[in-house]
Amino acid sequence: MTKICELYETEKEKKHEDLTVAKHVALTGDYWTSVSNSNYLGVTAHLITAAWELKSFALRVMKTEEHHFAEACAEHFLIVTREWEIEEKITTVGTDGARNMTAAAKILPFEHMLCVAHILQRCVTVSLGDSGFVSALSKRRKIVGHIKHSPANTLELEAQQATLGQWKEPLIQDVPTRWNSTLEMINRLNRNQAAIKATLDQQSHKLVMLTPQEWDKLQKLESLLEPGKYVTEILGGESYVSCSVVLPAFCHLRHVMETSGDDPAYVSKFKTAFQEDLTSRQERFVDNEWLKIATALDPRFKDLKCLPKSDRERVWTTLGQLLHEQSPPRQSFEDKPPKKKGLLQMGSDSESDEELLPDRLMHLYRAEPTISIENCPLEWWSAHWRAHEKLALLACKYLTTLATTVPCERLFSVAGNIVNKKRSSLLSDNVNKLVCLNSWLKKE
Repeated sequence: MTKICELYETEKEKKHEDLTVAKHVALTGDYWTSVSNSNYLGVTAHLITAAWELKSFALRVMKTEEHHFAEACAEHFLIVTREWEIEEKITTVGTDGARNMTAAAKILPFEHMLCVAHILQRCVTVSLGDSGFVSALSKRRKIVGHIKHSPANTLELEAQQATLGQWKEPLIQDVPTRWNSTLEMINRLNRNQAAIKATLDQQSHKLVMLTPQEWDKLQKLESLLEPGKYVTEILGGESYVSCSVVLPAFCHLRHVMETSGDDPAYVSKFKTAFQEDLTSRQERFVDNEWLKIATALDPRFKDLKCLPKSDRERVWTTLGQLLHEQSPPRQSFEDKPPKKKGLLQMGSDSESDEELLPDRLMHLYRAEPTISIENCPLEWWSAHWRAHEKLALLACKYLTTLATTVPCERLFSVAGNIVNKKRSSLLSDNVNKLVCLNSWLKKE
């Protein structure tokens, strides 16, 4: 334990140095309950380094004893920021959509970024609740439960899978709060349709099997849910820029959820409900202004095609106002003197970034060609920041934010393995050290 404490202090000093030199820091946070019924707040930090690399790591896993009212939640976040001396650098705090977390975010002096993965999951849940898939899903859940909860039935399914030359894979039961679990369950059922039918034919049971029409419904539902899983996975990373992808992702979802004349009535109903719920949640809970600026500062999406034409110039106007308000850069992204090539990219040797008016800066940046969606926007800024230094400072601020709270979910997966039934009496300070070390050393 002494060695662990020494290692923790050494690694903590390294992270403190990263936070000290960082210009802006974004946070994600969430609460977790251990097997010993203790409450913990997990907080992760995200920053862009001088070398234009996105770093993410745990800050604190703090045991809490107060009721999770909004004021207490806000104070917990402030305790963590004061401990690391980054209170003045925080830009956004990402949380889930729980009411206490949303209310706490309003108290905090930081921008609030609601987890997009939680939003999409709620859209799917609401859309399924009032659709033509309810009956088929209910039957499917009973079939999955019948096989999963019986070892004999599970063995029989594996035997049928082997006979048919398929992989031996268990069925999955969906959980409303688990992202994409309904899609995963349907995938397994569709892949093992013949094996499931053969398994149930061997038994005397009172289950009502799915009709061919209901199997067809599940296949259509699978294709409807696939885009949501794709977007969740794209936005769930923590080693690359994700907040600037949110609005293009929403635009993509609206496009694939457009109804057509060939859609059955139940498919059209699902698509309509999904679009309406997504629009409502985006208007009520999403910080669209922050995301619009982040999208404009991403060279992959700076054409703003994901926005209505009437909104695009308004975004550039807001960005111009931010350039007006921005103070001169306190430090450069590199300690090296600027190269002549970088100065030439700005127009002429005598025309510096400080002398350029915001409108001129915007024109130069907008004239740059967009890059492929597969390219990294931070690599582009690393190569072009000298030509657009003031905008680069804003990019460093806005592109640091993550689109989801997935880093906290991963943090609690680790915590669940550490604070297990045999180690349920671990001191909270030791829990913090072990979970943080796991995060810090794995990143390196």
